Amino acid sequence: MKFKDKLDNLPKTPGCYLMKNKFNDVIYVGKAKNLYNRLRSYFTGSHDSKTTKLVSVIEDFEYIITANETEAFVLELNLIKKYNPKYNISLTDDKRYPYILLTEEKHPRILYTRDLNKKGKYFGPYPNAKSARETVNLLNKLYPLRKCYFLPKKPCLYYHLGQCLAPCIKEVKEEVYLDLKQKIAKILNGNIKNEINILKEKMDFFSEKLEYEKALEYKNMINDLETLTVKQNMESNILNADIFGFYLSNGYISIQVFHVRNYKMVERNGFLFEVFDNYENTFLEFIEKFYFVNNNPIPQIVLMPEVDLKEYLSDIINKIIMPKRGKKRELVKLVSNNAKDRLELLLRKKEQEYNRTIKASADLAKLLNLEKASVIEAFDNSNILGTNAVSAMVYFKDGKPIKQNYRKYKVKTVKTANDIATMQEVIKRRFQMLKKENMNFPDLIIVDGAKAQVNASLKVLQELKIKIPVLGLVKNYKHKTDALYFDDKEIKISKRSDVFFLLEKIQEEVHRFAISYFRKTQRTNMLVSKLDEIVGLGPVKKKAILKLIGEEDFIEKINDLYLTDIQKEEVIRLYEE
Repeated sequence: MKFKDKLDNLPKTPGCYLMKNKFNDVIYVGKAKNLYNRLRSYFTGSHDSKTTKLVSVIEDFEYIITANETEAFVLELNLIKKYNPKYNISLTDDKRYPYILLTEEKHPRILYTRDLNKKGKYFGPYPNAKSARETVNLLNKLYPLRKCYFLPKKPCLYYHLGQCLAPCIKEVKEEVYLDLKQKIAKILNGNIKNEINILKEKMDFFSEKLEYEKALEYKNMINDLETLTVKQNMESNILNADIFGFYLSNGYISIQVFHVRNYKMVERNGFLFEVFDNYENTFLEFIEKFYFVNNNPIPQIVLMPEVDLKEYLSDIINKIIMPKRGKKRELVKLVSNNAKDRLELLLRKKEQEYNRTIKASADLAKLLNLEKASVIEAFDNSNILGTNAVSAMVYFKDGKPIKQNYRKYKVKTVKTANDIATMQEVIKRRFQMLKKENMNFPDLIIVDGAKAQVNASLKVLQELKIKIPVLGLVKNYKHKTDALYFDDKEIKISKRSDVFFLLEKIQEEVHRFAISYFRKTQRTNMLVSKLDEIVGLGPVKKKAILKLIGEEDFIEKINDLYLTDIQKEEVIRLYEE
């Protein structure tokens, strides 16, 4: 056995271990109460096909000793976040549902958010994002909490409308905020009767004074409050809970999570994973990632099927219940039945995703006679008659886009419409930087074009003394991928193959990214000159506005800037134009 000596000298202590493949990539991270027993179990005895597959690609391993199993748990989470190993379960593709956040800042705010890393009290999840946004807007009207991201030097419009206490100019006592937060929490927990009665009194008051416009405003607030309760799919006798269930089949585990809030089932999530460990460890690993990687708030209780619960996990989540009878047991069984029903659908989706990502990458490498094509960088250019030229690069790993690794380039040396020269400049800048920073190169470069673009790119790489294969995507008259150009020859592939779907996806993504960057650049250039015409808008505010260009929630984020109503209206008008 190739690891015999290393295994014989393992410590019998708690810790974490990192499995590596032949490329020295970390492919699996685990924790153990006893490193000696745990690691030896991988390489001795018989295993199912899934574990055998994992062990077959392990070329080396490392371990880190910890003081106890709880420390190993924390270290494992950090290592998984750092390396994102292939064989650990991943929740990164999971849709994050919106929450409403009551912040813990000195001057608190009420926010709509999908980011669960901020400090404060979370309410949700909300199955309807629009409803959550409307709820936040309503609460900001009803209660005068801070609206600005940074405290301005003078009161804004919200203060004059009675919707902010203006902590920017006067002291607000802590008990005032505490009272407001308690009222907001009551509403978000469904206790709205008292607030509705107060609003009705105000509506009647302004109606009697014949101020019908003001009375109508309060009537609308009452209607909004009454529609805050989201339609539910299930009722329970539990106030707040997350209910977990799972089902095993064909080496996969299907996991369902039902979220119960204020006695109502407000949302459910479904997941599917291959079981490389025993199913209980896989299920408990999921629980860990769900709360401590994805940062979902821990509710009043957590219900789950009976498993061998690890001591460190029960210490950290002290609200776990594994019911053996009664209503709670029925709820867990119901969630597990849902996991079973969804397994077949999830398996089909998982298989299709695998075929069009990881398998397609492997098939592409085989087609091009490469060792692997796991990491791909694709480039595309965009300009108008050679002016304002830009280029973009997208990064795919195992057939999936990794958007934080995308890059944008303003072309510096090419002044005319010269696609070849533009490609050479960008390729040189990209890989000169990677070489200088001693960073990893991709397995394959894809360029938008055929022989000319490929050869031009290879020439630059040769000058840099870098050896990376370059694939060209040959387009038809509709600017769609029609064939491949590689190793001095054109390759035709089936347009129904998973390899073709992957390449088409990459081509469309890099083209979209290049075009969107070009449009943003054009829009920014036009907006800069237009912003100069807005009275009272200084350089700091202009810079802050320009930073928000291209953001999906541009208009919402403008609210965080201290602008007058006229300035805000002008900025939004210019942006929409």
